[in-house]
Amino acid sequence: MKTMEAMAGVSSEGVEKRVERRNWIPVEWEIVELSAAKNLILIAGLLFLCAPAHAQEPAAPRFKAVAFDYFVIFDANSVTPEVEQAFPGKGTEFTKIWRSKQFEYCYLRTITGRETDFFKVTEDALVYTAEAMKLELPPETRKRLLDAYLTLKPWPDAAGALHKLKAAGVRIITLANFSGKMLRANADGASMTGLFDELVSTEANGTYKPDPRAYELGMEKLKLKKEDILFAAFGGWDAYGAKSFGYTTYWVNRFNLPPEELGTGADRTSNNLDGLLDFVLGHH
Repeated sequence: MKTMEAMAGVSSEGVEKRVERRNWIPVEWEIVELSAAKNLILIAGLLFLCAPAHAQEPAAPRFKAVAFDYFVIFDANSVTPEVEQAFPGKGTEFTKIWRSKQFEYCYLRTITGRETDFFKVTEDALVYTAEAMKLELPPETRKRLLDAYLTLKPWPDAAGALHKLKAAGVRIITLANFSGKMLRANADGASMTGLFDELVSTEANGTYKPDPRAYELGMEKLKLKKEDILFAAFGGWDAYGAKSFGYTTYWVNRFNLPPEELGTGADRTSNNLDGLLDFVLGHH
């Protein structure tokens, strides 16, 4: 910023001329810098107030851990093609009887105090089913069908859901009647072992679900209270057992079955893992 002052003068030739003299006024830089700083603070404040809600920190998960029954993660019916190959036209029926007998044997062994490895239970149920359906079960067929329980296919939404839970800081364990061998073989085969904090089998204390001692393993392994753990059930009977024990229970009802008529049931249910993620991560 400057001012000009005009002055009259006479040249050597006697001609009057106007002479311009310029005076510069010094700039007060401290004032300019202070004003700029105030403007920046004001702009930053406005940006913060106007920031969209989704830019804020996400809500903490409702639970510190989720304990999964293994059939929530792995498709129980993925053994059916192998059974169908062994017994053409009978794959679906055979698989249903086989699985039903597996759990019936678990109940009977629990009541009578004769627990054993679940892989042995699976074999006994296989032999019974073949005899009940009057089908030949040579050793090579028996082995092939049993091995199908070591190479189950994961449900399409399983890996993605586990990744999201893990990214949110939720601990993930299994709480399944499957033997440790069965749990590990399936997780390794699907490259999902690293998604679990621990593969917990009820064989750890010689029980089967729905024995309350089986559900208690979740608290023991996680070192958490009941209210910090969500149990994810595949079967309606398992949802009943976990809820009766005291866990908040989510029933992933893959086959859209009716709830058991036992007077209590799951806290929430859906036929896939999307609903469970919403429930745990607090999206709704």
